[in-house]
Amino acid sequence: MKRIGLTLLFSAALVFTGCKNENQTAADRVDEQTNMTQGKDDAGADDTSMENRELTVNIEPRSGSNVSGTVTFQEENGEVTMTAEVSGLAEGMHAIHLHENADCSAEDGSSAGGHWNPTFEDHGEWGDANGYHRGDIGNFDVNSEGKGSITFTTDKWCIGCEDKTRNILNKAVIVHDGVDDYTSQPSGNAGTRVGCAEIKE
Repeated sequence: MKRIGLTLLFSAALVFTGCKNENQTAADRVDEQTNMTQGKDDAGADDTSMENRELTVNIEPRSGSNVSGTVTFQEENGEVTMTAEVSGLAEGMHAIHLHENADCSAEDGSSAGGHWNPTFEDHGEWGDANGYHRGDIGNFDVNSEGKGSITFTTDKWCIGCEDKTRNILNKAVIVHDGVDDYTSQPSGNAGTRVGCAEIKE
């Protein structure tokens, strides 16, 4: 009888210990899963903050002009919106483009190079089936007080991504005194460069 009683007692102890270990293991699993989920959530938050970016640059006068203003780039949900506010221009239409170098050092703005054209296409109106530069923004209207603005949104740009055909960092915004005719090569016969802004962080 003593032997049977001890055996039963030992069996019960083993069962109790096994249950306890199983409960601990289950609890450990829950903790691990919670930590993994939190890690993913944290990573997701970082990714979102990287995608949603904003950058504002100042327009400097060039070619003896009195042009000034700001250009703001905001990236959200895979699209970049550019908003340019410009003053000091003659009344009427004026061209605005992205150029290949973030360099406004030359008095005439020539240090900014040509139109930003990473896909090596002809100049044209944005979206033209025959081709257009990634920097071919177009024209905007200026009022009698010399002030004008333009807002432009595209998924063909990004701010600081690794895709060289989309990354607008280290490019320049150039404001011209003339109108882009969307036809003349290589830059639409838009005239003198009267404003320049370096797109830098």
